[in-house]
Amino acid sequence: MWDATQYLRYGDERARPFLDLIARVGADAPTYVADLGCGPGNLTALLARRWPGATVVGVDSSPEMIQAASARPESPAFQLGDVRDWRPAQRPDVITCNAVLQWVPDHHDLVAGWADMLAPDGWLAFQLPGNFSSPSHVIVKELAASPRWRALLADAELNRQAGDPGDYVDLLARPGYTVDAWETTYHHILPGDNAVLEWTKGTTLRPVLALLDPEQAASFIADYADRLRGAYKQGPFGTVLPFRRVFTVAHRVPGAATQPAKPAQEPASEPAR
Repeated sequence: MWDATQYLRYGDERARPFLDLIARVGADAPTYVADLGCGPGNLTALLARRWPGATVVGVDSSPEMIQAASARPESPAFQLGDVRDWRPAQRPDVITCNAVLQWVPDHHDLVAGWADMLAPDGWLAFQLPGNFSSPSHVIVKELAASPRWRALLADAELNRQAGDPGDYVDLLARPGYTVDAWETTYHHILPGDNAVLEWTKGTTLRPVLALLDPEQAASFIADYADRLRGAYKQGPFGTVLPFRRVFTVAHRVPGAATQPAKPAQEPASEPAR
């Protein structure tokens, strides 16, 4: 479903939030670093360069992305797998997750579980989009629900987006982690004709296009492209794409008491009769 080449078309713009995220990670000499949802591996390689003494592992559920990542020269270790099922070989010193959790239902539970995995003095850092009300996403939802596409796209798993920063503070500070959470709206200036279409082809549109045959996909893209032109005006300098993102960095401070961030599941009660 994923196309590494299309995704990397705007690689610099997609990398900037990751750089802003890991700049707030204060790990000095971690031994085990995991990048969950690593995509084509270009950002995982930055982690390996920052911490050359660490074992750095990238995990992604897309065979196409893992293939692209593994082809990188001097690449870290990459593993094909679902981030929801990932279990580390040892307690991680750093876990990063960049623009992935919007695809995961109930990702708060997953985040809490990752925090509980951290080694003492460990760091968890993640960011995800919070722009579900933007035209780029609203138009996809409206088209997918329209009579022309409703039956074909009933099973499309459109992304779900972030909560507010305060949601993640409450989730992770309550059990005792030190938490830094914030949001930023980037204003990317994209070159080319109907540039927001090219951006969404690498992410937002992937679940939709995966359910359509080539002729249907071309028709959907044509409808979508026409509506995008009205929503994002191209100027002489390019097209501005406002993009809100939500960031969270949690630190397990050595010696500080922490409670499990993810409560143990209680046994199911007997159904009422």
